[in-house]
Amino acid sequence: MNEPTLPARPAATPLPSRRAVLQAGSLVLLLGTQQIARGATILAVRVWPAPEYSRVTIESDGALVAKQFFVTTPPRLAVDIEGIDLSPELRELVAKVKPDDPNIAGIRVGQNAPGVVRLVVDLKQAAMPQVFTLPPVAAYQHRLVFDLYPAAPVDPLEALIAERLRDAPAKPAPAPNPPLTAAAAANAAAARAPAAPEHDPLGDLIAQRSQRPGPPEPPPMVATAPPPPEPARPGNRATSTQTDRIIIVALDPGHGGEDPGAIGPAGTREKDVVLRVAHLLRDRINATTVGGNPMRAFLTRDGDFFVPLGTRVEKARRVQADLFISIHADAFTTPAARGASVFALSQGGASSTAARWLANKENQADLVGGLNVQSKDRHVQRALLDMSTTAQINDSLKLGSVLLGEIGNVGKLHKPRVEQAGFAVLKAPDIPSVLVETAFISNPEEEKRLRSSAYQEQLADALMRGITRYFAKNPPLARSRSV
Repeated sequence: MNEPTLPARPAATPLPSRRAVLQAGSLVLLLGTQQIARGATILAVRVWPAPEYSRVTIESDGALVAKQFFVTTPPRLAVDIEGIDLSPELRELVAKVKPDDPNIAGIRVGQNAPGVVRLVVDLKQAAMPQVFTLPPVAAYQHRLVFDLYPAAPVDPLEALIAERLRDAPAKPAPAPNPPLTAAAAANAAAARAPAAPEHDPLGDLIAQRSQRPGPPEPPPMVATAPPPPEPARPGNRATSTQTDRIIIVALDPGHGGEDPGAIGPAGTREKDVVLRVAHLLRDRINATTVGGNPMRAFLTRDGDFFVPLGTRVEKARRVQADLFISIHADAFTTPAARGASVFALSQGGASSTAARWLANKENQADLVGGLNVQSKDRHVQRALLDMSTTAQINDSLKLGSVLLGEIGNVGKLHKPRVEQAGFAVLKAPDIPSVLVETAFISNPEEEKRLRSSAYQEQLADALMRGITRYFAKNPPLARSRSV
């Protein structure tokens, strides 16, 4: 008897064979139920604390789906991650929060529901959190990122002023003076009254931070003469009544945080080396004067955290920097490449194929470091891209030439002249800006030198000499601001 004909079904799928069923069953036994149920495996968790913001990163082998909500009192961020179960890697987040984290008080993690893990980030202050995902790039797979910005953001200018006031020597108390009559005191005060100073926003900010409320004074019985004017003294002084013109050099240690930069054969990370060189150079700048005016270094990052390229430029402009020096350690596909290089911006094409290649590589730092492309700040940063002027580039070439000459006295040069390319971090339109590749960290010999404290000191000395030589021939522009 023939089998009855079954109704036709559109796009019918043939039944699996017995061999296929057995193979699938074997796969179930090999994987286990936990691996089949989960949506992604957590590979690593990281916490990057910094005064500007703290970052939490969860890296996984697949994209994570998360829902977040923020509670203001007390401030905390809750994030539900779907499709996963609580794992030892996620539990590690609890111990990764440091007591001195400026923003995160602690992290709690638990299984909120089947297939849903809840993370609660308790905060030390009001915050403006950003939660976003990053696709795989470089050595990283999928990343879920929480950026926790203080509601009152850190102002680079105010931070620089606070550092300046902290380091300024205390002003000695004036000696007492013999009493005068009220009329004589009034005449003396009128004769010494200074002209109204030009409005100086930076000076006003210093005055606000310097003023301290004191107890009310009783009305004097006898008027006393004001103290005699003190003679001018060299040195760094910053008070609410007297300020001095300060020469600001913005130092930009490349990479940081999620972005390690280049990594040498022995595991030396570019972000660590350049930060140490920047700290050494900062000490030298802060101890130097130019034409009697004190110098002060400002670091775009003073720790191990990610700073977008555009933000680095914005910070330098915010503090009205006179120079911008970005510090890096180069790498190439072969270990034979060696020598230091200095680069300036190019409005046109790059000066060489190598310069173009390096600029393209450095401009990818935002992808590796983890820029939130949905942030409105990204559009502000883009506005800087076409603002650089010919005058800025010419001054940058002058700065680069003296730096290159000094670096050549302590190490080998890769190229004997300043190269040019479209580096995004050099696009401040009003600040002479250069990028210094201190050496090839991919070269084993040069990596060893970069790890040496003695060579780091030599590099800092060479850069300091170059800065001093530049200002000797190109005095800082007169500005109304003084710190």
